[in-house]
Amino acid sequence: MNNAVSADVTLFSRVHPDIVKRISVSSVIVSALLAIGGIGAFVTSLRMGDATSTMSMVFMTVGTILILTALFRLFWRSKEWVYTPTGSVTKEGSCFFDVCDLHVLTARLDKKTFGKDSDVQVKSNGNVRMDYLISHDKRFAAVQLFRFIPYTYEAASSVYYLTGQDALDFTRCLETNKF
Repeated sequence: MNNAVSADVTLFSRVHPDIVKRISVSSVIVSALLAIGGIGAFVTSLRMGDATSTMSMVFMTVGTILILTALFRLFWRSKEWVYTPTGSVTKEGSCFFDVCDLHVLTARLDKKTFGKDSDVQVKSNGNVRMDYLISHDKRFAAVQLFRFIPYTYEAASSVYYLTGQDALDFTRCLETNKF
């Protein structure tokens, strides 16, 4: 196995041609509703007769929090990765393994054999991290392994793209925490 993996090629630096980033309409609508509610609360606090009253301060605080939440959702949460052949939204995640499992995991990703010999267990923390991107319909998965080198995780494998039955088998292993 070649241990030399380019550090600049990671799961999200090089995107699969079937994965596109698009704006989530539902997230934009929720952000707009939060902003309208925040503006309404802020205006209500300004129209109250006594600006130093407790209710005025509560409306102003709630309005500010709603406006800031709406801005956060609009600028950082309004985009989503979509698997274009099925139109399924993807989710990302990570899981951890012991360092002794790195070669077994790499071999299983190379051969695309998941769940056959379930002796590799997911841990709550470890020196090997597996980052993944999975579509909701479980028809696409992108996977990459990282090894902990003091103070950071470095790429230990290239990015593996799984489609169809291979992606479905991989997500079953994730659900059972056994690889």
